[in-house]
Amino acid sequence: MLAHIVILIETLLLHTLDVFQAKRIFKCPSGCTCTSDSIICVGSSFIPRAVPSDINSLLLSSNSLSNIKEDAFSGLPHLEYLHKQCYVNNYTTTVIKQAQVCLLIELFFVHNIRDLRGNLFQCDCESKWLMLWLKRSNATVSDVYCAGPADLKGLLMKDVPDKHAKCISTDFVSHQIINTQSMSADIFFYKEDIYAALPVPDSDSCIIMEWDHIETKFRPFDNITGQSVIGCRSVLINEQSFVIVTQLFNGSRIYKFNQEQNKFTKFQAVEMLNVSKPNDIEVFRIGDEQFFLIVDSSKAGVSTLFRWNDTGFFPHQFLHEWFRDTDAEFFDLDGKAALILTSRSQPPIIYQWNKGNQMFVLYDEIPNMDDMVSVKAFRINNILYLAMAYYIGDSKVLKWTGKNFVEVQGMPSRGAMVLQPFMFKDQHYLVLSSDYSFSQIYRWDKEKQLFIKFREVYVQWPRSFTPLSTGQRDFLFATSFKGKSKVFEHVSVDYS
Repeated sequence: MLAHIVILIETLLLHTLDVFQAKRIFKCPSGCTCTSDSIICVGSSFIPRAVPSDINSLLLSSNSLSNIKEDAFSGLPHLEYLHKQCYVNNYTTTVIKQAQVCLLIELFFVHNIRDLRGNLFQCDCESKWLMLWLKRSNATVSDVYCAGPADLKGLLMKDVPDKHAKCISTDFVSHQIINTQSMSADIFFYKEDIYAALPVPDSDSCIIMEWDHIETKFRPFDNITGQSVIGCRSVLINEQSFVIVTQLFNGSRIYKFNQEQNKFTKFQAVEMLNVSKPNDIEVFRIGDEQFFLIVDSSKAGVSTLFRWNDTGFFPHQFLHEWFRDTDAEFFDLDGKAALILTSRSQPPIIYQWNKGNQMFVLYDEIPNMDDMVSVKAFRINNILYLAMAYYIGDSKVLKWTGKNFVEVQGMPSRGAMVLQPFMFKDQHYLVLSSDYSFSQIYRWDKEKQLFIKFREVYVQWPRSFTPLSTGQRDFLFATSFKGKSKVFEHVSVDYS
């Protein structure tokens, strides 16, 4: 079957790139996103014609490509990156992953590489796909030897026994596509049901979706209308479900679930005198008290803390005036309640809760981390970390030493709005979003004590990644600012 892949690759761009020698105006094809040096096409049945010769990045994700010509990329001398997440009809299997098939395309037809000698391959689970391909393919490829482990060193990769090593890994596969653009997804549980609140600025609404336990998919439940809605966050108080809805205009609202009408109805208008441009909502409890913080991203506004007083939420404290705050995260810092705010104009600021005056007081700042767009706190083996996204540059992972936060890892970012930590089963992950390319999923390596690049997923202009575990299944809800939101399922894959 894998031999067919090579034949398929040699014929796969039959309907594709007509190389233009003369310079001409390039029109971005339907279904693609184009920049001056890259083209991203998702879900298309063809590769675009007349690709400019000076592009260096061509990213294709499709499940209906059928032919590629061997000289398909010969007219693209500057092409450096042919994205590896593509789908070649049904020739892919659980063993030969789609990304690996496309790696063969990249080696054979972009770089014209058929001689793999001199490369050191560990004959382990990471290379199992290549071992199987060499074993089953009739393509003319140089002999490739194992550099390790010790008991396989010097053995031809194609001669490695199939039964060697039990290879079980994980993957993220598409589970549901939701035809809704959104800024975030707040997943909440209420009366044994699961819901997701999605702010949709284009439709001036906060869409509430309900999890169908039979179909294991989200379905529409309620639609809270507003004006330029940019945030929806749930809060559960005294077994009552509320949704906080922030708007760019006409203030913000709180809605309460009405059992008789089976929908959310208006409960309270929020006093927003000092909030000019809400950017994030952070909901949390301190003891028996319920709070939420609206992060203000304008020069003229103030990030404002609201407190519940049995009749509604009212302003409690004004924080961080005129600093264009971008995100806030509530977390436990050595047993004390703490808040961290990231800003466009200064380093992240840490506040600690003072039980005496019932206020947050300035605790510290994290130097040399200006202009971070989001911050998330998480723990691995009870060690506190922060994940901070930087739009263009290096996003950061920081570790708490007991005295301060220190950088332990940087991740190159291109259009990153979020660096989201999450955990499924016993695996820790980070997903780094990208507005210009595929989002990167990193997995924690226990031995190296670092996050290692693991998988890639495509979501157009992603704004959030929210984990959901229900029963024995795990899902990742990815929202899109300009395209379709997606739900990925985290699955185990047996490569043995």
